[in-house]
Amino acid sequence: MKMSEKSTSKSRVAGSYFLSLMSITLVLFLLGVFALLMMHAQKLSNHLKENIGFEIVMNSNVKEANILKLQQELEDMPSVKSTEYIPKEEAIRRLSEDLGEDFLQWLGNEENPLLPSIDVRFNADWANNDSIAAIQAQLRKNPDIKEIYYQKSLVDVITKNVNHIGLALMVASLVLLIIAIILIRNTIRLSIYSKRFLVRSMQLVGATSSYIRRPFIKSGILQGFFGALLADAFLALLLYGLNKRLPELTLVQDHTIIIGIFVGIIILGILLGGLSTRLALRKYLNADVDRLYA
Repeated sequence: MKMSEKSTSKSRVAGSYFLSLMSITLVLFLLGVFALLMMHAQKLSNHLKENIGFEIVMNSNVKEANILKLQQELEDMPSVKSTEYIPKEEAIRRLSEDLGEDFLQWLGNEENPLLPSIDVRFNADWANNDSIAAIQAQLRKNPDIKEIYYQKSLVDVITKNVNHIGLALMVASLVLLIIAIILIRNTIRLSIYSKRFLVRSMQLVGATSSYIRRPFIKSGILQGFFGALLADAFLALLLYGLNKRLPELTLVQDHTIIIGIFVGIIILGILLGGLSTRLALRKYLNADVDRLYA
């Protein structure tokens, strides 16, 4: 009978440990998924912003050397990500490809009406109407420039949507983190609850609070660590599957950030496991005997 009770007790402890580990894994996995979602959203917004720019149309009589000099000056600006010089001939070729026929044949002996231009793309931090307007005002002073074109309304729409999405993700991430902390703490409290009489027995034989805490906190840290490793493994499988199905995702992925998320989950798992165990133990270390049966 005693052997049976002992076996049942071990089985309950093992079951409690397993449920606690799985709960921690699930919570950390969801946090990781949300962190990856935020990374992809941020990278996608930057990708969209960095495709915002304007077209500088040059006067027809401008020398190519002056155009190339202006292009170099633009590339040296911290706000500019890239530039592309499009001479008249290239502009004709692109227009012919878009129309599906040779554009020049309709002109007869007329001179090519298209003008040379420079396409400018900005870094994400500068891709907003205020910054673009300031750069545009500066460039308009150049007598070689005929006109500058950019879609102000599109810039407004992208900037507003990106700001709204960023704010929503920040609020959601804060709420999810609070929920995760509460869930992990409650899960570990339930695990400690199943061992409350062991805590009392250790106190009765004269064990100090720090001595009692040590193995429990170690167990909590290990639960957090192994739970985080499992969460990272599931995240790696999720990323692998998504990249297989959607190869375009690799364009907005930063491996440094991904590694940081994986390491952050491990650190968070260890901290939450250790701190939650310490807080849960406080209740039973200071509890009356009657409360142990509550």
